[in-house]
Amino acid sequence: MRLTLARLALATTSMVALAFCLPLAVLAQQIAYDRAVNDARHDATALVATLAATGDRAAIDRAVASTGAGGAGRMSVHLPDEEPLGIPHATPAEVSASALHRASGTVTVHGGLAYLQAVAIDNERTVVVEVYVPDADLTRGVHQTWLALVGVAAALVAGSVFLADRLGARLVRDVRELARAARGLGDGDLTTRATPSGPPELRAVGRTFNVVAERVTALVESERRLAADLSHRLRTPLTALRLDAEVLPADPGGDRIRQAVEILDAEIDAIIRGVTVTDGPVDLVDVLADRLAFWSVLAEDHGRAWSVHGGESPVLVAVPRAELVAVVDALLGNVFAHTPQGTPFRVLVGPAGLVVEDAGPGIERPDLALRRGSSGAGSTGLGLDIVRRVAAEMGGTVAVDRGEWGGARVTLTVAAVPAFAAGPGAWRRTGTLSSRRKDRRAG
Repeated sequence: MRLTLARLALATTSMVALAFCLPLAVLAQQIAYDRAVNDARHDATALVATLAATGDRAAIDRAVASTGAGGAGRMSVHLPDEEPLGIPHATPAEVSASALHRASGTVTVHGGLAYLQAVAIDNERTVVVEVYVPDADLTRGVHQTWLALVGVAAALVAGSVFLADRLGARLVRDVRELARAARGLGDGDLTTRATPSGPPELRAVGRTFNVVAERVTALVESERRLAADLSHRLRTPLTALRLDAEVLPADPGGDRIRQAVEILDAEIDAIIRGVTVTDGPVDLVDVLADRLAFWSVLAEDHGRAWSVHGGESPVLVAVPRAELVAVVDALLGNVFAHTPQGTPFRVLVGPAGLVVEDAGPGIERPDLALRRGSSGAGSTGLGLDIVRRVAAEMGGTVAVDRGEWGGARVTLTVAAVPAFAAGPGAWRRTGTLSSRRKDRRAG
């Protein structure tokens, strides 16, 4: 924007400067020309009285020497039927024409021009006074005037460009401030607000942005409260389920149900904390361990063999924990929902992201799997759309293809947050994914 304003000021001021300077330059040249011709006319007129009073060549010589042009050797007097006094520059024909018509004027000669003035001595005799004006006198001071005009024009152009740049810098600063606030809100910082400044229109945009930010913040807070309220509402049926589970016999089936109830209770607590607290990056490995502790119970019940590879170090991603939990549940839930019981699966996790692969029939149309509402297996088709949306929020991607086992393979790439940017305690968790999974199952 600054460059555009500077270019606009440069073009506008240059045209204005040319519109004024070109006529002034021509006028300066014409003034110099007229001044030289007028000086020549003045010198020639100074001889009229002498020529009218006497025809003595000596007296005329003295009168010529007394003028400026005569003293410089640039004046000559053409007497009828006599040799001219001084050094003539005009041709005899031009002198004769001036004498014949008794007219005054200029003729072009080598190196300048000659001013010819006819002086009638009597009815039959006419004297022609010639004043030579060299080119230097015709253009005296013109070049200096042109240089001054160029300097003034350059100063005006430079000054206008400088002022336009300063105005543009102020406008750009205000626009950048508004863009910074927009980026902050887009990155999830709901406390970001713009400081309205600059032209009235830009201030109006800043105020409107703040109104929109307030509304977005209110909507997000309302959504979080709604999610928390819904989670709390689940407490009532969960309590009834826990009471029913307590009366079950102490056999493996009853133990699994009671363990599932405890895990469900813990997940509800996690959901409530996830929608009410946002405390920075979330560890993908830790979330995966939590969810595998839940899904492993169902896997054992279905007779599914499963394995986990990687997870030796945390993988921090900038996304709310509740959304990351939804992603992992969607990926693992698809395995249980769309493959027969007993179908094995495996999970790979590392700094690049997460891969969930099974040995089932696979997905017939992987290109449609990520479209919202599209499903070839009778489901809602929203699971992978959730994964795609969350992946986009954290700067990652999702790919669906056929894995080495012949079944579906979903690859989630993430934009990991560096450990030093995650704040104190980001690497406080220790142990591998397998050890943490065992701890959760044992609990």
